[in-house]
Amino acid sequence: MSGLPDPDRPVLRVVRGEPTVEELAALVAVLAARGSAPSAQPAARASGGWGDHGRSMRTSLPHGPGRWRAAALPR
Repeated sequence: MSGLPDPDRPVLRVVRGEPTVEELAALVAVLAARGSAPSAQPAARASGGWGDHGRSMRTSLPHGPGRWRAAALPR
């Protein structure tokens, strides 16, 4: 078998109701877009603290009266 769909067999079949041409076109567009969507990427592996470049960034300075002195103290 070649893996191609049978040209004599319909791909979609309306089971109930009478959809308009526009409704069928919208359905085909949604199905085609979903079929061409990229597959889900594997989740990124969480790196340890050693590889985190955000640790080297300075944090915000404390605000308020007398906080300039506290900014020099270790946290």
